[in-house]
Amino acid sequence: MLAASRLGVTQVIAYDASTAITNAFGSQTYQVRLVSNSACNIKIGDGAQTATASDPFLPANWPVYFTVTPGQRISAIKAATGGLVTATAGTLWVTEVS
Repeated sequence: MLAASRLGVTQVIAYDASTAITNAFGSQTYQVRLVSNSACNIKIGDGAQTATASDPFLPANWPVYFTVTPGQRISAIKAATGGLVTATAGTLWVTEVS
């Protein structure tokens, strides 16, 4: 069970086969909550990020929390086809929490 957190700024990112890149996380952001409406791969790091199919998988409609460093960025790309996952464009909600 996660402890309660204060919700901050939310970035809404539309992604497809190309990478979507967000603005930098705030100067006091050490955790983000991610939720997408379709399966995607994400990449979090310093500077411009480019997500690929080999980056961590984020399932659709499943909120996940990640520890981040202030100023980092995130990118997303729709998940590849195959298996039980259908490649569809989608939206990723990135909410800064504290």
